[in-house]
This record gives sequence, C-alpha cells and structure tokens, in this order.
Amino acid sequence: MAGKNSVTMKKKSGDEVMDGSDIMELVGNDQVFSNFVDHKFQELDRDGDGKLSVKELQPAVADIGAALGLPSQGASPDSDHIYSEVLSEFTHGKQEKVTKTEFKEVLSDILIGMAAGLKRDPIVILRIDGEDLSEFIRSSNFEFEMVSKFSQIELPEGSLKDYIIKGFEKLTVEQGVPPASDSWVMSNIIEPAVQSDGGYDQQPITQEIFLKEFHKAAERVAQKLKEQPVIVAHTENTFDGSGIKRLLSNKFELDKTLEATMKNIPKDRHGKMPKEYLRVALDVVAPSAGLPPFGAVDEMDHAIASVMKMLDADDGQLVKEEEFKKLLTEILGSLMLQLEGNIISVSTNSVVHEPIASASSLLQPSSSS
Repeated sequence: MAGKNSVTMKKKSGDEVMDGSDIMELVGNDQVFSNFVDHKFQELDRDGDGKLSVKELQPAVADIGAALGLPSQGASPDSDHIYSEVLSEFTHGKQEKVTKTEFKEVLSDILIGMAAGLKRDPIVILRIDGEDLSEFIRSSNFEFEMVSKFSQIELPEGSLKDYIIKGFEKLTVEQGVPPASDSWVMSNIIEPAVQSDGGYDQQPITQEIFLKEFHKAAERVAQKLKEQPVIVAHTENTFDGSGIKRLLSNKFELDKTLEATMKNIPKDRHGKMPKEYLRVALDVVAPSAGLPPFGAVDEMDHAIASVMKMLDADDGQLVKEEEFKKLLTEILGSLMLQLEGNIISVSTNSVVHEPIASASSLLQPSSSS
C-alpha cells in the first residue's frame, strides 16, 4: 500500500470511486473470468485458428494502455515503450502466437496489477457541475479565500482580466473549479465566462474590485459548468510513515521483504553489495512500506535524499548483506520519523476527456454471439 489514501473531498451521488474492486471481482471468480476470456479471445482471434498473432493482440494491448491512462500508441516514445512491454508480456518477447491459456494468465496478471494500483491509489471520478462552485460563492469563506488568492497574485503588467483568470487558476476541485491548467477547461469554461463581461481594462486593480468582478465571473463559470459538466479524475494520498511503521513492527514480513529485495541487488565476488544500491533497494521495498516509487513525489524524493545523506548511504562503499539490510532498515526508520513529523500530502486532478464507460473496451464484458 503506497501511502494512506485519504480522499477527504465531499463525495456527491454522481461521483464514482475506482478502487480496483470491480477488477478483482472479475478475476477472482474463475468461471466468470474464464467466460470473459473466452469471449475476449474469440473477439480477437480474427482468423479463428485458436491462437492470437501479434497483430491480433494489438487491440487488447491498446485497450490495456487506455485502461492505464496512456496516450494512444505512437503519441509518445515513453508510452510506446510501455505498450511494447505489455505486448512482450503476452508473447514472451517472441513473435510467436499466443494460446488462450497464455492469454488468460497474462491478462489475469495485468488486471491484478491494475487492481492493486487502484487499491493503493483509488481514483475518484468527480462530476464538476457548478454546484460546489455556487456553494463556495455563497459561503462566508468566499471573501477570505479570494482575498488570500488576490494577495498571492503577482502580475505587474496584468489587467483585471488577467487577475481574474489567475484567481481561477488558484482554485481547485474542492471549490468546484476543474483544473484551469487543462487547455479545454480554460478555453471552453473559464475564458468565455471572463470575456463575456467587458470593461475590465477600464477598471483599476484593487482588492475590492477584484472581489466584485471575480464573484460575477465565478457565477458565470458555475452556470457554464451546469450546462456542460466537466469530469475530473481525482487522487489524494497522505504519506505519514504509517506504512513503514507497519512493516517494521512485523518482523516476519520485514525479513521476507528484505530477503526478496536482496535478490535485486548485485554482489561482488566476495558477496558484498554497493551502498549506492540502497536507493534501488528502497524502491523495491516501497510498495510494502507505503511509499511511492522514486521520482513520483518530489517531496518524498527530497526526504529520502536527506535521510540518505544523514546515514552516509551514498559514500560508495561495499558492505556485506547483513550490513546492507541493517542500513536499509535504518533508512526506513529514519524516513518514518521524518514523515511522522512532516506529513506529505499529494493530490492530482486530471480532466477526463473521454466517457469513462468507453475508456477501455478491454474491461467491458463482451457480449456472447
């Protein structure tokens, strides 16, 4: 479990939580999953030879990519590499055809991996329809919040219109505003609402005028959202050291995790391990310790770097396996204390531009013919 997931947002009836439970329900029921695979395999097996060629596998690979939230194939070298990896999982790196048994095994592994990821980091699908924004506008907190936002805006050459747009950029889904960083949201929701009231250029930029004009613009944005709701995928995670604490307090689990981790660390001919691989080891342990992968959360990377420096983990020396394990455990303990004293919270909001139901036909039950 990578961090404590704490979706604290007020959920509405239209919101949906994607936590992997539907996928596990599918894979966990052998009869249902076998039927699912039968239909899916038949659908993909265009020539009816009972095996899937690389070409026949492509739609399944594309659907898995869509389910993972990847851009379409060919859009990015990074994502194309993942598509290649998925295809390689099915074909074992060869160009041979895949049997139904192999297809079922690999598909099961991939779906279980997806479910584990969603369980670790559930996604809440929010429908931003202007209701929360209207509530925010009417609330007693509105003026205080917007005065605070106004004081944070630094646009020496900016017009009142620029200030108002910047004000929307500083609001979040919690106030009922979809991510203004999304170009579609900006050009279809925010800018039209702001531009529909001219005369900004003639007005001085004062706190009072900003509040008055922002209030009017926000009401128009709320109306636009009512007419054209925006779907947002929201994730929220808190890293407070509790995952590390659970691991360290369970000696059996800790020993098992450390043993498995050691298999990923190279040794010299004397059986010693380079301390520089402690970062690699920590990344291997991360899922068991409630930590994100290296590079996923900047604040966590800084915390880890601080602990590594404090324990001289980057001095390039070679140590025996037991010493390596001891150091890794000390790193986890120090990191736990840091997180307990300085909790790291991370949330992401992404506009969903495709209907959720059609995001991946792979995960839709096939209709039997």
